[in-house]
Amino acid sequence: MNTLRFYLFCLVMEAECERFIIHGLFKCIYAGVEKLLKERKMTNQNVLVSDVKGVAMTVAAMKSQSMFSSSVASSMIESGGVAGCTFTIPRSIKLLKVETAEVGGGGGGAARVNAWVDSLRASSPPRVKSTNTSPSTLSQTVDEENSWNLRHPSAINMFEEITNASKGKQIVMFLDYDGTLSPIVQDPDRAFMSNEMRKAVRAVARYFPTAIVSGRCRDKVYSFVKLAELYYAGSHGMDIKGPSKSNKYKNANQQAVLCQPASEFVPMIDEVFKILVEKTKSISGARVENNKFCLSVHFRCVEEKSWAALAEQVSLVLNEYPKLKLTQGRKVLEIRPTIKWDKGKALEFLLESLGYANSNEVLPVYIGDDRTDEDAFKVLRDRGQGFGILVSKVPKETNASYSLQEPAEVMDFLRRLVKWKRLTLQ
Repeated sequence: MNTLRFYLFCLVMEAECERFIIHGLFKCIYAGVEKLLKERKMTNQNVLVSDVKGVAMTVAAMKSQSMFSSSVASSMIESGGVAGCTFTIPRSIKLLKVETAEVGGGGGGAARVNAWVDSLRASSPPRVKSTNTSPSTLSQTVDEENSWNLRHPSAINMFEEITNASKGKQIVMFLDYDGTLSPIVQDPDRAFMSNEMRKAVRAVARYFPTAIVSGRCRDKVYSFVKLAELYYAGSHGMDIKGPSKSNKYKNANQQAVLCQPASEFVPMIDEVFKILVEKTKSISGARVENNKFCLSVHFRCVEEKSWAALAEQVSLVLNEYPKLKLTQGRKVLEIRPTIKWDKGKALEFLLESLGYANSNEVLPVYIGDDRTDEDAFKVLRDRGQGFGILVSKVPKETNASYSLQEPAEVMDFLRRLVKWKRLTLQ
């Protein structure tokens, strides 16, 4: 009888110890992972998450074997550390899944989807100011806009400052397409540029090396612009091709310019495109665009109440493709390979192709309206060379030096640039 009681006592103590160790293990992992996510802002994951409310961990015991059996020495050998927290994991315990979730909730990736929706709203601010604004709020908004305008003045108003900086240097123009050369429209396939804008871009390219840098498929953006004398960088710079005609710029590489750093991802992109088309067809207004080396999920025509459902569908698909990442633009989700290549890298590649890799004789000017253009703005700021010009009617956090409000002002700026150049040549 005493032997039986002692055996039962041992079983109870073993269960308590196992519970205590697992609890301590979870607490340690939770603290470490939460710290890691906050520090890295999930930049190496499929989506940027601005806040982490909690981490849910699902753990399964793969064996019923006692943690304190005679094999304890051989079983407790899998060790690791998270953010300076060291712990030991027995072989009998496997971490199956780690994902952001509401603490105490059973929604799995609910926090992640909510974070996406918040990010979608932030990346797609309303174009019309609310009329139901209190005087104090309105005054604060005006002050903030004035402050922003001082830091990012109009490129038209500061035109002389820009041209003065170009003395003795070759200006190279980089232009985004949607929202810069053409207005943002409901149907992406109808984002046509005006004949007047095409004429202005053609005139600019006559005097300055000019590149179109777009998230669109290169062939698609070329079908909109229809100017063979330009450089085209499609798919956020992952598909670059130079002018078909002989290059007239003296420093430029005379070989045909072609760069496709993400070629190996094309089959995967095609596969994900087909899956997303099927998964999102039930969401009214959603549209998936295949840009060859990346994908765009347009939600401009999706009601805001359906954004969470759309984000969840995209999330579920991308969970199976860790080599793809998600970024956001103006009413669009961008799915790209995780390689270190973006519009900023495309800008650097094109400058090198033009013979200005490490030159002080060049002044790059990049005009764009989207969050993805920030990579190029940052390159210019880090180089301390050239200017980024943001196209926006509302203040945004940006690395650009100047601003323009809409494509009409972009056209005005381009025309003034051509007029100034012609005067200098007289």
